[in-house]
Amino acid sequence: MKRDHRQFEGTEAELAALTREVDEAHHATLPAMYAAAAELGNQTREGGRAARREREALPDAGLDRRRFLRGLGVVGLSAFALAACSDDDGGSSSKSSPSASGQAAPPVSGGTYTGDLLVVALATALENQAVGAYQAAISAAGAGKLGTVPPAVANFATTAMAQHADHAKVWNNVLTQAGKPPITGVPLKSQAAVTDALGKVTDVPGVAKLALQLEDQAAQTYLFAQFNVTTPAGIETAATIAPVEAMHAAILRYLLGEYPVPDDFLPVDKAAKPDDLTV
Repeated sequence: MKRDHRQFEGTEAELAALTREVDEAHHATLPAMYAAAAELGNQTREGGRAARREREALPDAGLDRRRFLRGLGVVGLSAFALAACSDDDGGSSSKSSPSASGQAAPPVSGGTYTGDLLVVALATALENQAVGAYQAAISAAGAGKLGTVPPAVANFATTAMAQHADHAKVWNNVLTQAGKPPITGVPLKSQAAVTDALGKVTDVPGVAKLALQLEDQAAQTYLFAQFNVTTPAGIETAATIAPVEAMHAAILRYLLGEYPVPDDFLPVDKAAKPDDLTV
C-alpha cells in the first residue's frame, strides 16, 4: 500500500544522526552476518545436503523465511522514517528505473557460479558497484565537481561505502569457501551505462538520486533472493544485510526531501537478476 506523500524539510544535524544510527545497526549485524555466511559456505561446499535435510523436516519454512525477510526490510525503513521526521508529512517517492553507478572494473575470469552461488555472485557484484559509486562521488566532491558538499553528506557517503565493502567481503568469503573465485570487479551489464551517468552528475542531489537507484536495487535484490536461495544460511545472510541497504535508501530519500518510507512493503520491481551478471 502506497503512503500519502508530502514535502518536508530536514537538517544536516539530523542527517548526521541518521548516519550514526545506520552505522551502529550495521556493526550490530556483523557477527551474525559473518556466522551465517560461514555456514552458507559450508552448506554450498557440501553440495546443499544440509539444506535438503532441513527443507524435508520443515516443508513450510520457506513461507516463514519470506515473511521474516520482508518484515526486516520494512522495519529497517520504518525505523529511519521515525528518526527522520516528527510527523507523517513526506515527499514524493522516487520511481526511477533500476540503475546504479560505479567505476568499471575487469570481469572475473574462471569458475562457474550456479545455484545459490549465482545469487551470491550477483550480490557481490552489486556491493562492489556501490563501493565504486560512492568512491567516485567522494573523488568528484574532492575535486570540486559537485559544488558545495555539506560535511554530513560526505560522512554518509564514506560510511555507506565502508558498509558496502563489508557486505562484499562477506559474500566473497562464501564464494572462496565454496571453492569459487571471488568477484573483484563489477561484472554487471549495466556498469558502463551507469558509470557514464555518474560522470555527468554535477551536484549533490544528482549523486543522491543515482545512489538511491543503486540502494533500492540492492535492497530489493536481497528480498528477491528469498525466492532464489535455497540454503537456510543464505536466507539468514541476506536477512541481516537487507535492512541496512533499506536504511541507506531511506536516508537518501530524506536527503532529497522525500518521505523515507514510500511503500508499506518493500517491492522487488527494481531487483537485479542473475542474468545481469556477465560472468
